[in-house]
Amino acid sequence: MRRFLRSGHDPARERLKRDLFQFNKGCPQRHTDHRGPATLLLQDALPGHREWQRVRGAGARLPHAGGPDHQLGHRAAAMVLPEEARQRRVFEMVEALQEHPRDPNQVLIGYSRGLIVIWDLRGSRVLCHFLSSQQLDSACWQRDGRLIVSCHSDGSYCQWPVNPDTQQLEPLRSCVPYGPFPCKAITKIFWLTTKQGLPFTIFQGGMPRASYGDRHCISVVHNGQQTAFDFTSRVIDFTVLSEVDPAAAFDDPYALVVLAEEELVVMDLRADGWPPVQPPYLASLHCSAITCSHHVSNIPLKLWERIIAAGSWQNTHFSTMEWPIDGGISLAPTPPQRDLLLTGHEDGTVRFWDASGVCLRLLYKLSTVPVFLTDTDPSEHLNAQGEDEWPPLRKVGSFDPYSDDPRLGIQKIFLCKYSGYLAVAGTAGQVLVLELNDEEAEHVVEQVEADLLQDQEGYRWKGHERLCARPGPVRFEPGFQPFVLVQCQPPAVVTSLALHSEWRLVAFGTSHGFGLFDHQQRRQVFVKCTLHPSDQLALEGPLSRVKSLKKSLRQSFRRMRRSRVPSQKRRPAGSPGEVPERSCRTERLGLQNMELAPVQRKIEARTAEDSFTGFVRTLYFADTYLRDSSRHCPSLWAGTNGGTVYAFALRVPPAERRMDEPVRAEQVKEIQLMHRAPVVGILVLDGHSVPLPEPLEVAHDLSKSPDMQGSHQLLVVSEEQFKVFTLPKVSAKLKLKLTALEGSRVRRVSVAHFSSSRAEDYGEHHLAVLTNLGDIQVVSLPLLKPQVRYGCIRREDVSGIASCVFTKHGQGFYLISPSEFERFSLSTKWLVEPRCLVDSAETKNHSRPRNGSGPEKALGRARNSGSQSDGEEKRPGPVMEHALLNDERVLKEIQSTLEGDRGSYGDWRSQQVAMSQVSRPGVQAVR
Repeated sequence: MRRFLRSGHDPARERLKRDLFQFNKGCPQRHTDHRGPATLLLQDALPGHREWQRVRGAGARLPHAGGPDHQLGHRAAAMVLPEEARQRRVFEMVEALQEHPRDPNQVLIGYSRGLIVIWDLRGSRVLCHFLSSQQLDSACWQRDGRLIVSCHSDGSYCQWPVNPDTQQLEPLRSCVPYGPFPCKAITKIFWLTTKQGLPFTIFQGGMPRASYGDRHCISVVHNGQQTAFDFTSRVIDFTVLSEVDPAAAFDDPYALVVLAEEELVVMDLRADGWPPVQPPYLASLHCSAITCSHHVSNIPLKLWERIIAAGSWQNTHFSTMEWPIDGGISLAPTPPQRDLLLTGHEDGTVRFWDASGVCLRLLYKLSTVPVFLTDTDPSEHLNAQGEDEWPPLRKVGSFDPYSDDPRLGIQKIFLCKYSGYLAVAGTAGQVLVLELNDEEAEHVVEQVEADLLQDQEGYRWKGHERLCARPGPVRFEPGFQPFVLVQCQPPAVVTSLALHSEWRLVAFGTSHGFGLFDHQQRRQVFVKCTLHPSDQLALEGPLSRVKSLKKSLRQSFRRMRRSRVPSQKRRPAGSPGEVPERSCRTERLGLQNMELAPVQRKIEARTAEDSFTGFVRTLYFADTYLRDSSRHCPSLWAGTNGGTVYAFALRVPPAERRMDEPVRAEQVKEIQLMHRAPVVGILVLDGHSVPLPEPLEVAHDLSKSPDMQGSHQLLVVSEEQFKVFTLPKVSAKLKLKLTALEGSRVRRVSVAHFSSSRAEDYGEHHLAVLTNLGDIQVVSLPLLKPQVRYGCIRREDVSGIASCVFTKHGQGFYLISPSEFERFSLSTKWLVEPRCLVDSAETKNHSRPRNGSGPEKALGRARNSGSQSDGEEKRPGPVMEHALLNDERVLKEIQSTLEGDRGSYGDWRSQQVAMSQVSRPGVQAVR
């Protein structure tokens, strides 16, 4: 490490460190992008192919099987140069190294200073050389080996005819595609011939330096058509898929594959306009930053088909070509049901993903931008550009990290799978109610304002302004179309959302209060302000904040003093002689109780003056006994950050008078938890202690009718404890405190139905709980008994814990990175495992393609993977697994490694075993 601690600036050393850092991050920018003293090795490990290496210094080495290595140095190449060029030129590094496409004994070597040499391996001599005046970046052969195309640092490329008998001093043709102004370097180029028309010229870079130097572009030129594909993330590398047979006379390229930093893009080169190919996997989840998630299980077939139809209408710009990359055979069984994962994004879009299997597949994209007035016109298209524009840029790929307005961000999503109603809430207090329409429509989105402060005096909103709705009718494409907009005032972030499609009601909550809206009559039912008069962040003026801050500090010091008061001060009076003995006995009993009692974190009593006490955390609809035990009625429950639960009785008119009579609401009960912990979940259990079914679930015969004869129970889940109350008296029945050494708090809670893997008709309802420590716990209902506990997410991964969402069958998703979802399962029946097979024996029977494989041949290999060419029956199986299990040496090594790990990392291994139990049913990264 001393060589990195030298004083002074060394350009070569800094360049080497930068290149090594880029290489360690993943794939390099291109294969010849490393210009340090120790350069990258270019290898081809397939049988029958030589292995080229770039070595230290300006040379190349060819390890030859069965013979000596060939060392191609700059001294041998310098012998072909004139004396004056030999004296003034320094070769520097090797930038290009390629075999002749027809004769493997000829090798093209390109040096960074512009020299290109064709070396003969048999005669150990230079067949011909080409000298360019510009710095060389890359070079490639024509398929027949009669032409070499080189690209340079000034944004030009040159064509050099190959003739060993005649020395070519000047290029046959030199072109600057985006000249005459100074351009950036062309870093990689393909020259591919076709049966009809001119060759394809495909290159990376070369854009005008002043105006478009920051663009990541790959240009395609063919038959007078030129397009610069503009990517929103850095291009790591690209290749072109063409004819596989090396004896073919033409390349005939059919696909351009581009690996960008954030996505993988394939362009169809055979279709008009070179459209992109829709990726079946490796979807760009983070095309815009994910802000929320919502999972819906067991989607009805009719709704599923309508969503797919709406998504296909959006995919008309994609090519019809099948995905040309074959990665093996999927052995995963057909999913038993259809699941949807909805992701809300920062740019105001909601994406519908098929989460039934291993890979997430994009079905449909909903945009809320057309409803509002923004800086961009919704009619503008990303690819819209004038005919006279130069360079001819066209944006490709789905990754678009830029948002026109951060207020468009989606914060809450609620979908009813039976009625097709969708509620979406955003950052600026906007709540949209949408319905599914199979036809394109144009209508006015009705707007209603909900004042959550109820004209409260002494308050002024200091945050962002509301979004302005677009006046007049708005045209919407087929799919989910908004018909009403509820705008909360002040326009704070919507923190909770609930939709009851049977009653046609939607409830919403912010940090100031909550409200109820009737989306059938398009009218507001009520609003409730939950702000506390001493809320630090709600009231304006510095005096009130200073007073509340001083008061909270005083209360904190008082609690500390009370906790330090010894228990002897509160003992009963006695004789002086008895004091030491009694005190010693008391201390011994206290120590015994401390050792035997379970370790529980003390629940700190909060005060009403704490900040954000009016923050509405959860909303819940239920048909239960709220007023008395003789009559049940619809109700709305709301839980706040200050440990308060509000209960409203609703009067919903019958269906025949639904449009004539208004929905009425009356606050019946208010529960204040003593410890004032934030309420994160509310649930009502019927007479059989079973959670109430979802709206319209009983009407579709997908659930049993709830028991309305016995007494109902109310479960309130706060961050610190679970508590069950009886209804309608609301008396405490039982509770469960969280037991943890480091003070865990509930972050997510959901009801999950755990089905038996043996008995089809047996299942149980339990609570799936996620804590701030990343632990997942299962708590039984209604007795609140902890069942199991697994460590799933790292406690430092705050974003992963915040993004976790549970399913109805004991599974879950959370973000392990901005672009990856990890899936876990707590159920032994509902498993999603990535099962696949890559047959190495089949690969040996096929010659390695020059640039890739055709779509027909790739598809044929996938379909005929179960049969061999000689007609023998072949049984696919895990070849590598069998080889490892039959090797006794490998088994002994694995066993010794496991035994060593168990001795050194006992605690770590125990945590991993617990994690493997939760991840074994089906944890995988879905990208």
